[in-house]
Formats: sequence, structure tokens, C-alpha cells
Amino acid sequence: MLSLRPRRDSTPATTKWHNKFEENLEQWPHLKELVQCYTTDWVKDDNKYGHYESVGPASFQNQIYEGPDTDIETEMHLAGARRTKADDTTDDDLPSTSGRQFTDAVASDSAHSNDPKHFGQSPLPAYEPAFDWENERSLICGQRIPETPISHCLKISVKVLSLSFQAGLVEPFYGTICLYNRERREKLSEDFYFRHASTETQNISFEPRGIFYLDAPSSSVCLLIQLEKHATEDGGVTPTVYSRKEPVHLTEKEKQKLQVWSQIMPYRESFAWAIVSLFDNSIGAASGGSASPSSPLAPSISGSSHEGVFEPSAKVTLDGKLGYSSRSSVVVEISNLNKVKESYTEDSLQDPKRKIHKPVKGVLRLEIEKHQNDHVDLENLSESGSVTNDSIDDRINDSTFGKLPSNGLDGPQGSSSKWNSFDTKEISGNGSSSHGNPVTGPDDFQAFDFRTTTRNEPFLQLFHCLYVYPMTVSLSRKRNLFIRVELREDDNDIRGQPLEAMYPREPGASLQKSAHTQVTVGARVACYHDEIKLSLPATWTPTHHLLFTFFHVDLQTKLEAPKPVVIGYASLPLSTHAQLRSEISLPIMKELVPHYLQDMGRERLDYLEDGKNIFKLRLRLCSSLYPINERIRDFFLEYDRHTLRTSAPWGSELLEAINSLKNVDSIALLQFLHPILNMLLHLIGNGGETLQVAAFRAMVNIVTRVQQESVDDAERNHFLVNYVDYAFDDFGGRQPPVYPGLSTVWGSLARSKAKGYRVGPVYDDVLAMAWFFLELIVKSMALEKMRLFYHNLPLGEDIPPMQLKEGVFRCIMQLYDCLLTEVHERCKKGLGLAKRLNSSLAFFCYDLLSIIEPRQVFELVSLYLDKFSGVCQSVLHDCKLTFLQIICDHDLFVEMPGRDPSDRNYLSSVLIQELFLTWDHDDLSLRAKAARVLVVLLCKHEFDARYQKPEDKLYIAQLYFPLIGQILDEMPVFYNLNAVEKREVLVAILQIVRNLDDASLVKAWQQSIARTRLFFKLMEECLVLFEHRKPADGMLMGSSSRSPVGDGPASPKYSDRLSPAINNYLSEASRQEVRPQGTPENGYSLQRVNSQLSSPSQPYSLREALAQAQSSRIGASAQALRESLHPILRQKLELWEENLSASVSLQVLEITEKFTVMAASHSIATDYGKFDCVTAIFMSFFSRNQSLTFWKSLLPVFNSVFNLHGATLMSRENDRFLKQVTFHLLRLAVFRNDNIRRRAVTGLQILMRSSFYYFMQTARLRAMLIITLSELMSDVQVTQMKADGTLEESGEARRLRKSLEEVADAAKSPSLLRECGLPESALLEIPEKMTENRWSWSDVKFLSDSLLLALDASLEHALLGSLMTMDRYAAAESFYKLAMAFAPVPDLHIMWLLHLCDAHQEMQSWAESAQCAVAVAGIVMQALVARNDGVWSKDHITALRKICPMVSSEISSEAAAAEVEGYGASKLTVDSAVKYLQLANKLFSQAELFHFCASILELVIPVYKSRRAYGQLSKCHTMLTNIYESILEQESSPIPFTDATYYRVGFYGDRFGKLDRKEYVYREPRDVRLGDIMEKLSHIYESRMDGNHTLHIIPDSRQVKADELQPGVCYLQITAVDPVMEDEDLGSRRERIFSLSTGSVRARVFDRFLFDTPFTKNGKTQGGLEDQWKRRTVLQTEGSFPALVNRLVVTKSESLEFSPVENAIGMIETRTAALRNELEEPRSSEGDQLPRLQSLQRILQGSVAVQVNSGVLSVCTAFLSGEPATRLRSQELQQLIAALLEFMAVCKRAIRVHFRLIGEEDQEFHTQLVNGFQSLTAELSHYIPAILSEL
Repeated sequence: MLSLRPRRDSTPATTKWHNKFEENLEQWPHLKELVQCYTTDWVKDDNKYGHYESVGPASFQNQIYEGPDTDIETEMHLAGARRTKADDTTDDDLPSTSGRQFTDAVASDSAHSNDPKHFGQSPLPAYEPAFDWENERSLICGQRIPETPISHCLKISVKVLSLSFQAGLVEPFYGTICLYNRERREKLSEDFYFRHASTETQNISFEPRGIFYLDAPSSSVCLLIQLEKHATEDGGVTPTVYSRKEPVHLTEKEKQKLQVWSQIMPYRESFAWAIVSLFDNSIGAASGGSASPSSPLAPSISGSSHEGVFEPSAKVTLDGKLGYSSRSSVVVEISNLNKVKESYTEDSLQDPKRKIHKPVKGVLRLEIEKHQNDHVDLENLSESGSVTNDSIDDRINDSTFGKLPSNGLDGPQGSSSKWNSFDTKEISGNGSSSHGNPVTGPDDFQAFDFRTTTRNEPFLQLFHCLYVYPMTVSLSRKRNLFIRVELREDDNDIRGQPLEAMYPREPGASLQKSAHTQVTVGARVACYHDEIKLSLPATWTPTHHLLFTFFHVDLQTKLEAPKPVVIGYASLPLSTHAQLRSEISLPIMKELVPHYLQDMGRERLDYLEDGKNIFKLRLRLCSSLYPINERIRDFFLEYDRHTLRTSAPWGSELLEAINSLKNVDSIALLQFLHPILNMLLHLIGNGGETLQVAAFRAMVNIVTRVQQESVDDAERNHFLVNYVDYAFDDFGGRQPPVYPGLSTVWGSLARSKAKGYRVGPVYDDVLAMAWFFLELIVKSMALEKMRLFYHNLPLGEDIPPMQLKEGVFRCIMQLYDCLLTEVHERCKKGLGLAKRLNSSLAFFCYDLLSIIEPRQVFELVSLYLDKFSGVCQSVLHDCKLTFLQIICDHDLFVEMPGRDPSDRNYLSSVLIQELFLTWDHDDLSLRAKAARVLVVLLCKHEFDARYQKPEDKLYIAQLYFPLIGQILDEMPVFYNLNAVEKREVLVAILQIVRNLDDASLVKAWQQSIARTRLFFKLMEECLVLFEHRKPADGMLMGSSSRSPVGDGPASPKYSDRLSPAINNYLSEASRQEVRPQGTPENGYSLQRVNSQLSSPSQPYSLREALAQAQSSRIGASAQALRESLHPILRQKLELWEENLSASVSLQVLEITEKFTVMAASHSIATDYGKFDCVTAIFMSFFSRNQSLTFWKSLLPVFNSVFNLHGATLMSRENDRFLKQVTFHLLRLAVFRNDNIRRRAVTGLQILMRSSFYYFMQTARLRAMLIITLSELMSDVQVTQMKADGTLEESGEARRLRKSLEEVADAAKSPSLLRECGLPESALLEIPEKMTENRWSWSDVKFLSDSLLLALDASLEHALLGSLMTMDRYAAAESFYKLAMAFAPVPDLHIMWLLHLCDAHQEMQSWAESAQCAVAVAGIVMQALVARNDGVWSKDHITALRKICPMVSSEISSEAAAAEVEGYGASKLTVDSAVKYLQLANKLFSQAELFHFCASILELVIPVYKSRRAYGQLSKCHTMLTNIYESILEQESSPIPFTDATYYRVGFYGDRFGKLDRKEYVYREPRDVRLGDIMEKLSHIYESRMDGNHTLHIIPDSRQVKADELQPGVCYLQITAVDPVMEDEDLGSRRERIFSLSTGSVRARVFDRFLFDTPFTKNGKTQGGLEDQWKRRTVLQTEGSFPALVNRLVVTKSESLEFSPVENAIGMIETRTAALRNELEEPRSSEGDQLPRLQSLQRILQGSVAVQVNSGVLSVCTAFLSGEPATRLRSQELQQLIAALLEFMAVCKRAIRVHFRLIGEEDQEFHTQLVNGFQSLTAELSHYIPAILSEL
């Protein structure tokens, strides 16, 4: 709205010109115009520069991003708790591990969003945290900057406080003060008069202040003070009393004399003078003119004042406050008053020797105060900071030691002028001084600043006066002379009254008729220092003149007061001399005659001193009414004649005058700029066509000159802006508005150019200055609108828009069209002018939107867009973007109508269209710009105080919503953007969707499945691009700071996630190194350092230096730049980034939730079979680094999604999704932060619940979890190094175990659900369409246990780590455990079994590796049988089980359930089964276990049969033949075949860990002897011993009592054992001979082993047969050999004891059995004699050869001789005898058979056998007589 602004007037009221002489200005239109121009109020359009009230900045809280091993949240709680204890710690001092201050984080748990509708904050404030509308606007190309009317910076007020003399003060003193430049020796201002009355006590506080204006502080500016007193009485008290050296006091008599005289004597003489320097040299120079905007005259305090010495009293200023208060006054005591001797001139003021001036013993106290000029806004002030006073004290100390810089005025004596800074008045918060003196009071005297008339700028106020300075009068004899000055209108009547034109000296008096100067006492050359000021008439005639009258006065009292006597006269006509600045010399006439001005009158005159020019004077004309420039005066004159219609009708003189304005010199032109423009506009508005064109051309010329010649190089000249913005008021409605005329004349010029006529250079000028004319047109319209509606609108209503008249609007359209063509043409040539013109046209539309009917403006906008339609050249397109940027920045952009009443906002639809087009443009910089425009606009809406209501936000979101549609229609456009632009677009999309209502959102999802999918693709992009990366991740990126746009170096890149504007913000901030608000005053402050170190060129700190170096180096990484930031800034940056990531994730989550809810009612288009939109988003959520708040919000959504869409999500199609989800839930279950871990546990429970309802069982989920657990194990570190280098379980593994246990913990579940924000019954709720509750804690427990099993197996495997290669047994076992733990997932089961198989092959344990292959084949076959798609049946599996008992018999559907995408069915084929069976066959044959090979081949054959693969069948059968032959070979071998040796190993000792006190049976290759295995095992376990433990091997096989063993020693006990046949009688006392066992062809599967230990009961280690007992130990292993591993743990061990006799009987029976076995064995063919003969010979030789005394004979001697025989029980005795007899009988039989079999060569051997037998019989008969009869 237009508002009247009172003219900010720096013309003192004392100078303002009032039409005192009641002249009629109507006859001088130009004067009327001038007066109007200077006196009317300014009219300012408040909307022109936009108005924006933003809401307060968003407050951010630290977002916590946890890693698996961090628990920042708890740290922060602890920090919070610490803090409440230690209240005294300041906020900043809190140490923190992660480099940020924990202030609000704890609070952020409870409510992380104030908005109940939304999950989190909007992403926009975090993306654009330092959004500054002003700043964003200023970046627009051609942006208009509001100018404030020119004000000259400093304003100084001076008040006289007191004057005192050593001699006492009786008579009144008078004085003047003015600003004076002592280098240029010129007065800068008029005099300020003060008087000091004659009472000693009187205070002068009611005296007015003098106010002076200054451009800038400078050391040469000073106050010149001159004192005067009443002229001294002849023979009275002379003024010397005031300057005597020795102290003198006036006597009473003298005092009376003085008082009386001063009342009689009206005339004064000059008495003393002083110069007070306002600004110190040092400061004035250093600060380059801006000493300190706020500490008043601080410079003059610090250092030396002219001759003042600082007293410590000045310390008042040093409490540091002075520097900040914006007004404070300084009291100056001036004691260097110099007494005036006769004839002192301004030159003698500068006389360095100052011989003629005596110092006056007196002190004048002044209060000097510096003000900001009223209208410099305080905000601007505080921005620029202020020079603090830190360094003052140093300087003071120096100066007290007399190091006084001498600046020309100092005499040898240092007089003491004290400055006390008193009562530093602080500025109160709102900027108005609430206490202390008001800035200007009613009777303050504002001294006119003479520089106003010489400055190169327009006059803004009305002044019209003349200053007269009489200087000297040179006479031939001494006189007491003074001069009277008058202004007269003519010289007809010498007694006529002069005009009342003289300004009085006393404040408040009216103008006087005459003024007189001081008296110069007794001087031949009289010098004067007076300034006489007179007001001038508006126009003057040649007869207006000044009349000077010279008087002599006698300074003695006779009978009455002394009377002045006229000596002569002088006159000066105004019109000839007023403008002169130089000295004027006049002769003095002795007396006046009428018409004394005319030359003819002069003949008769009589002159003093022979008519020499003895009177010198100076004039200074200060007028804004009377132009000194002749051409301007001519123009004014012709303008008057034209206006009054007194000139000839064709007005050619006026045309000439207008044209000659081109040649006016620039200062004069500028000074009268406003009135000249007004008059030209007047002519344009209502002159004839010729005049219009001439005036327009002149105006263009003038405006162009002003633009070019003025100092500032802004695109819009300061003076012109001020003219349009403030001064131009379209003649206050006294004439019709200007804009129709202006647009017509300009339009016709443009049209003639368009038609191809020559229009001259003026056309280019008018384009360059188009902004000025467009703004004039706009303002003229605004004024018209205001005047139209002003009176007939009720108060408080908005003015409706004005409808432009058809004709005018057409004219403006044509003009606009021509200008657009120019932009188009010139852009192609790439001229800067085109861009400026484009911006001006945009601002034209922008302004019109506030004034006229928007639909009329839309005509112009659409005209523009037609000209620049589609994707144009870069330059044109850039212009178009700028155009839109400017228009859309309009305050009422949101509220604009459409072009048709039915449409919505026309501008926004155009904008969206064009932005989208631009993203498809080839020029990268344009894409970035378009994205930027969008984000800035959305920020502007978001932070706009007017649009904070939800319905407003909804409206805005709906305006921009079509953009999302466009992006979805053409996604490639989006994908082609670079990351920065994508982020901009995505933030915008999120912002729009956030504020949309559900109904509109549904529209986005209703159109097609593909489109909905694309929408969620965008959401995924959001998560990817805004993912929070820890600073460490940034290191890897090494992102270069070079922007993709090639135009000049971009600002350094501090963050790649936040808005590009932040980079500028941070580089600015780091340049200033500001101290952010809120740091405590006493805390560590940068401010102090700053004030001393920072200088514009040098960086203040190493940090900044680094930053500069970084940014100057192309490709400096973002990381390094961030490092270079000030910690507080870096912290801010991190805070913003983490909030951005968190809010983006939460926003996407919110959208996803809405989507799932709507999808439940099937109201949108999506793939309901897979529900891939949601699954993809969830996978994206889980796989990224998310904040704690996000995890907290995620769970309820997760729960509801599974409630609504469980069936779909759990279906086979979504296996991949489920697998991902389970993986990430398990991953989160490892986190140290309990909040996250518990949520993962609940998530797993939700999955289980869904699994119960949609699968009826958990097998599939179990498979899934086990699969993901196995994947997780490769990611998570399950072990960690202990100090001694061994491994132990890591925290992660412990936490995972804890989580898995919690999953099945029914008791904890309700509280867990509550914590996660779910109802306690969440797991038990029955989903829709289901009837019964299927949840079962026991199943969950089973599931949890199987996972724990897998975890433990993995852990154990990992703990082996380095020992894997050493301890092959443990390695194989760990593989085996893994295989068993992962059994529910066939693939993993098979994988680990194959690992195990490989491990065995490396150890050459062929049988074990074959078993692995069989197990794998078994898994495959089971799956096939379960699916009924193989050739096998259950019987085949039973057959397989005989080989490998591990193959389980129950055939379940589990394998099928476990088929998860990427796992399962693919590998479970008949072929793979055959492959593994053949591998087993190969390995078994290597192990020589041929009977296994046979069974395996029998399983392969049906496959080949079913396939009719006869070739394969024949191969198989050939193999079978070979196998059976090999079996036969084994059988017939005389040495019984053994496939392996078995050893029992017992472990005792705590270093063995889990093995301690366990026994194992090891299966070793058959060539491994006891010594070998001892060596092997001791080698493995010695490496595990540490310094405190040693390894011992227990040499025998006795039972070990673990508790009695030595601590600190680890024992191994190794014993060879024999396998036990299935049907063997273990209680039999016979010795066991392997070859006797009949089961040689049966499968060699063993699970029982025995070993015999001899012992004596008498404690001797060895005894005879009669003492030797035997213990037989039988071991039962877990599972049977050959197994999948090389050792099995012993589960049961039993022992029998045999007495010595039983031993003996057993021994004999064993031999008997062996012989009998040999004799009775049926032999198939007779040809098979040879092997039998050999074995018979061997046994017989061992039984009956004579030399074999040990055997049978020794038994007899031991038991049947003498004493032992009596100890035996009769039963035992008989058994022994019977055994012996049977033995002999069998031997006898055997010898006979032997005889039958032998040939010649064995005859001798036979004889030996027979002899042996006989002698044996003989021996035995001693003990058993019956033997002889038996045999």
C-alpha cells in the first residue's frame, strides 16, 4: 500500500525558507513546482519491495544415529543426569564423545513432533535451515534493492555547560560554535550562538544544543569556538584580567563597574577563541571514516585530544559497555582559550607560533554527543558491529606519560583539557532511547550544513538564504567600528524601511530588519568574525540589494549611554553578486542619496579614502529555489511562459530550453533533478505531441546521465530510485496521472523502432533505463488507484484492484510486446542489457499485480510466455526463469486467481509447467536454478507467518501438487538430474505431500499401478539421497567441491545433503567467524580474539586460513572443509544434517503408512499380489542408517502393515522382502542401544505372529531366519581379541543371544510391547477373517532355540579362528555343528556338509568325507521323496540310513517349507542326488569300505533304469562286479582286514575348555600306531598351553580320578580300543581275535568299543598269572563310525573284571576256538587248500610247539601246582581242567588234519608238531593225570 512518509528533513527549522514576503507564487509556476517538490510529503509504496514476515526458526534437536556398538542415547541421559547435579557447568563445557553438545536430546525422546498428524518435523526447515528471504531475493538477477533516502551519517550535538574564569565571572559572555575544517580552512556549518549570563552559579542546562551534521569522521574536522563580550569601557576593567599569569580576583568595585557597563553597552567585541578537535588523528585514519558507528566520538577519547591529557577518571569508559551503547555523551573541558589581540584573522588561527595570543585562564565545559542520524535504522547498525573499547586502556596509559602527538596546535605548554565520559546512556532494547536526552529537542539549533549546497546529489528540502561575512575595513585612523546590514527592495527612498529578512541571534525571535557586527576597538584595520544570515525573497529584481552602514562608537560613559556615529555606507545589488563565492571589495560612500545604485547617481557620491575599495566581504548563497545554472534558469522561465500560456503557441523556445538541458553540468543537474523531472513529466502528461516527445527524449537523456555519472555503480541509481520511491507523487492529484501519456509516447517510439524507422541512440538509452520509466508508470497508477478509492472506501477494507481502461491497457500491452521483442533479440546477441530489461519487465508485472486487476497482468505474463515458449536457448530460458522467479515472489502469489474464474492459480500452473520444462533442458546450470526456485518458493510459503493454518498449507500443497503428476508422467526427466537437483526436487515433493489431504493423495495413486510404483521409486530416492552418513563415511567420498556447472568457482561445498544455500551461509559465517548467540559472556568467546586479530585481508585463525586454502584448491573435499569450520558451526551443520535425514525418513514413513491404510480398502491402484511399493520402501528403510526417533516410529507402522497386509507380505512372492526384513531385524537385534534392540525383538515377534496366521506353522519363517542369521554372521563380528591374543565372544554376539532369548520370553513380552508403542495384546490379536488364536509360545521357543543353536555353532566356528589349520578334529566338528544347526535350511545344511567333506578329504579321512557326501545325497533324496518326484521311495531312504544313520527317517515337508527365494528347490534334483552318491561311492572305495559302495550303487541303478541309460547301467554293473571281487579279496586274505584303528582319548585339565573331563573315541587310518596319535595330539594341544600349564600323557589305560590330578597340568590319556561286533558276547572271558568274528561281510558300522586292562590286586605292577586280573572296559559312543566326524564323544562306559583263573580259562578257550574255527570252516572248492594249510600251521605252531612254555604249561604251573590250587574253588578248578582237556583234544584233531593236507616239504614240520604235542601231553599229565586217559 502507498503510505505517506513525512519528508525526513535534515534542513534545520532555522533555515527552512517560508514565503516570508507573501509573494504570489502562482505567477511563477516553476517556483510553485519547486516549493511543492520540496515540501510535500513523500509517498512510498510499501509493497514494492515485498514484505515478508516469517515464523520463528525451527528448533532442532540432536538426532541420535546409533551404530551396532554405540549407545549415544544412554550417554546423553547420563550427561543429562550429570548436568542436573552440577548446575554450575555452563552449557558449553559439557564434554561429549561425539563432538556435539547434548542439550535437548533427552527431551527429544518424548515428543519428537509437535504436530499430532505427522511423525516428525517437515524436512524443509532442516534442508534450508538458514533460509533468509531477503538474501534469496537479493540473488535474483536484476533484483531491486530498496534505498533509504540519503542521510549523512554523523550527527553531533554540542551543549555549553559552563564557563568559568580564574578571575571570576561577572559580565555576560557570548559565543559562536561551528564546524570548521582546519586543513581546508573553511567553515562547514553556520554558527550556533550561545550566551553565558553573568551570575557565577548559574547552570546553562536549559540552553539549547547546537546540532551539526558530518559526512564522516575526519581528523581535520574540529569545532571552532569564538567568545565575545561587551566592548571594554575606556579606562574600565580591561580583559587582560582574565589572562594574567598570577591569580587575580576581581574586587567588588570592579565587579559592579563591569555589571553596570555591560547593561549600558549593547555592542560586543571579540574576546577569545579555541579549536576542539573532534576526531583523533590515529582513529580517523585507521577506520577509514567509519570510526565506530556507536561509540560517540570514541576516537577522540582514545589517544590525545588536541592538548588534553587524560586523567584516570576516564576509566569510566572501560567497563566495556561504552562500545555497545549507541548514544553517549562526552564532557569536554576546554582550557586552551586564546585571547584575541587586535586584527586576528582566520589565518592567524592557524599560526603555529601563536605569539600574539595569550591563553585565557578559564575553562569552558561542553557536552558533546554523537547521534546516529535519526533514520539510519538501528538494525543496520547492529549488523555492522562496533569497535570495542578493549584497547583503550593501553593507549591511555601511554598518553599519561606525555607521549602526546603534536598536531600543530600544541604549544610547548600542555594545558589540561579534561574529557569525562559521563553517564553512558545505554540504548534500550527497542532502539528508542528510553532515558537520557531525546535526540533533538524543540529548541535545539540545527546548524545548516554548508556542504549541502556543494554535494553531488539532489536537493531534498527548501532553503533559500544568504550568509554575509564582512571581513575587513581598512581606514587611515583608528576607530571603534561596527557595521549594520540591511536588505532593501529598491534605492528610491533612503529613509524607507528595509525588509525583515535578518535571522536573529536569540532563539525563537522573529526576523529582524537589520543586524550589526561586533565592534573592533581602536583599530585601523577592523577585522570581523560575524556571520549574518538573511532570508531571501523567492524572486528578486535588479534593485534588491544589501545596504551596509558603518558606525563609530565612543566607549566612554558621559551623561548618557554612548551613541554610535555613522561614518559611511556601502551597497551590494543581489542579482549581480549573490552567486559569487570569492571576496568582494566595495568602496564606502560618505552619505546616501536616492537612486544610489544607479550609475548616474554615483557621479554625485562622495567616498571615504578616495573611493578605494576598502571594505572586503564574502557572501554565501544557499538556495534550492534559485539555480545558479543559466540553462536551468532558462528552462524554468520557458516552462513558466508555456504554463501561463504567455509564450508563442508553437513553443519553440521551450523546445530549445528542453534540448539545452542536455548540456547542463552534472552537479547542477543533479541538485535540481527532482523539480526538472517533475516539470518534464508534467509536459509529457499534458503537452502537445511534439513537446511530449521532446520532453521524453530530454528525460531519457537526463536519467541516463544521472545513471552514468553518479558515483554508485548499482544497476538502479540511488538518486533515481529515491525519486521514484519517495519524491514522485504525480503532482499530488492536481493534474491527471502521468502514466497514459508516458506509455503512449514511449510506446510510439518503440513502435516506430519496430517498424524500422531510425530512432537514434535515445532508444538504447530508454531500454537501459526502462526500469525507471516502468516504475514511474506503476507508481503513477498506484497513486491514481489510491486517490480513486481513498474517499469512498470504509476504513479497514482493502482497496480492490483497479481495472485499467481499455485504451491505456492496449497501449501498455503494445509497449510490453515491443520490449519483449527487444529482450528476445538482444538475448541472442548475449547482451547484459537484455537480462536487465527482462528483470525490469518482470518487476513491472510484479508491481502491477498489486495494483491492477490480476487477470490483466496475466495477459502480459502469457504474452511473455508465448514469446519464450517451450525449451529455448539457454540465455532466453534463463531470462524466463528469472522472470518467473520475480513474479512468483509476489506477496500475494498464493492468493492469485486463475485466468478463468474456474481455474486455480494461473501463476503457479505456469511456474510448474516451466520448471518441469527446465529440468529437461540441456543446460545444467538452468536445471539447478529451476530446482532452487522451487525450493525457495516452498520455503517462503512454509515459513510465512500468514500461511500457518493447516487449511492454508493444504491449499498451497494443492497448488503445487500437479508438479508431482508431471514428474511421474516423465520420470526420465527426474532421473537425468544430478544429485543436488534431485534432492531439491525431492524435498519439494515431500513438502507438498506432507501438507496434502488424503483425498488428493489418493489421486496420485489411483491412476495406474506403474505410476504408483514410480511414486514410491521417488520415495526410495529420498531415502537414498538423504541417508545419514557418519562423518567417517564422508571421508571415503572425497567429493570435490567443483560443481557440475562450469560457470566460475562455486562456493565451497560443506554439505552435500543440505540445500546449496547452506554452503554460502557457512562460507559467510566462517569468514565472519561469528560467535553464535547463547554463548555465555564469561564463556570462551571468539569476540575478543576477533577484535584484535581479524583484518579483512588476513584470516583470523589457522582454521580460516585452512578454509581459504581449501576453497581455493579445486576439489577440496567436503570433509576437509568441514574440518575447517568453527566447532559451533560444524555442530550446527551436523545437527541440521541429521535432522534432515531423520525428518525425510519419517516423512516417507508417514506417506507409506497412509498408503498401506488406503490400500487396505483397495481404493488405489497398486499390485496387490506383491504389494511391491511397500515392500521396496520397507527394504529401503531397514537397509539405511536411521535415527532413533525413526526406529521408534517405525514399529507401530510395521505392526499395522502386517496386520492389514500380512497375507500378501508373507506370500511366496515376497520371499525376498521377508528375507531382507528378517535380516535387518536380526541386525538391529545386535545393537547396543536397548531401544533399538527391543524394537527389533518385537519386530521378530510380529513376523512370527503373521507366520502363525498365514502359514499355520513357523518352519518357513524359521528357515528364513536361519538363512538371514547365517548371512548376518558374515557381517557381524562375533568374536573379539582378548588381551592375550586369544579370541572371546563379542558384545554383538552376546546381545544377539539376549535378543533371541527375549523373543521367546512370554513374561517380558507385554512390557516390551508397551515400550514399543504397541498394545500389550498385539501378538494375541486375531487378524480379520481369522477365527482362532494361533499364537503359541512353545513354537516361538522352539524357533528361538534353533536360532540360538545356529548362533552358537557360528560362534564356536569363529572362536576356532586361527586353530582351524592346527586342530583338524575341532575344525571338522565345528563344520559339523554348523551343518546341524543350519539343518532346517537344506542349502545351508548342504553347504556346511560339503565344507566338512572337503575338510575330511584334506585329512585323507575318506570314510568320513564319504559319509558327508551320503548325508548330502540323503537330504536331496528326502526332499524328492517328500515331493514324490524322484525314482526313490522310503525304502531307499531306509537303505541309505544303514550307511549313514544321520539321514533321518521321518520325511517332513520342512525341506519344502524352507524354499526361500535363492534357496531350496533349485539344487534339490535327482541329478544332484546322483552326483553326491557317486562322490560317496568314489570316497568309500578309497576308504576300501566296498560293501558300502555296493549299497550306494544299488541306489543309483534305479535312476538309470528309469531313464533307460543303458550305458550308465553297464558302467554301474561293471563297478559292482569290481566291488564284489574286492570284497571277496578282503574276506579271503589270511590277515583279517581292518579299515581303521580306534583310540580312546580322555581330556583332563581346564585349558581344554569344553573338552575337559570328556572322553572321545578317535577313528584313525589303519596304519596309525599308538605312538603316532600320541605325538599328533600332544602337538595340537601343547600349542594351547600357556606359561602356567604343562601337558602330560597318562601312559596306561587305568581309570583316571580327575579330582586327584595335579592342578596346573593338563592330562591326555590315549588307549587303543577294539570295535565290538553287534552280536558279540562281551561277558565272555575269551580273548578276542578279530578274524574269528563271523561278521566280516556285514557293514563295518561300530558304535561300541572295548579294551582290556590287566591289573593286580596286591598293588604290584606285574605279577604272575595267578595274580593277574583283567578289567574289560566297553565304551558306547554317540553315533557310530564311520561318522561325519573323526571323533565321537563317549556317552557310556561299562567295565567287567575277570579273576586270574577266568583269565587263564579264557586264554585257553580262545585258542581252542581258533583251532576249531579253522577246522570247521567250510571251503567252497578243493583247490582252496593253500591258505587253509598256512593258517592251520600258524595256529598249531603257536599251540603245541615244545618251546612254547608260556601258554598252556604256564597256566598249569600257576594254578594247578601246590598252593594256588588249594585257593581255587572247585568249580573253577574243574572249568580249568575241562578247558585244558578240550584244548588238547582239538590240537590232536588239528594235527591229523594237518597231516592230511601236507606234502613232502612239510613232513619235517609235522614231525616237530607231533613231538611237541606229545611232550606237552607228558608235561600236563603231572597236573592232570586224567589227561592220558582222555587222549
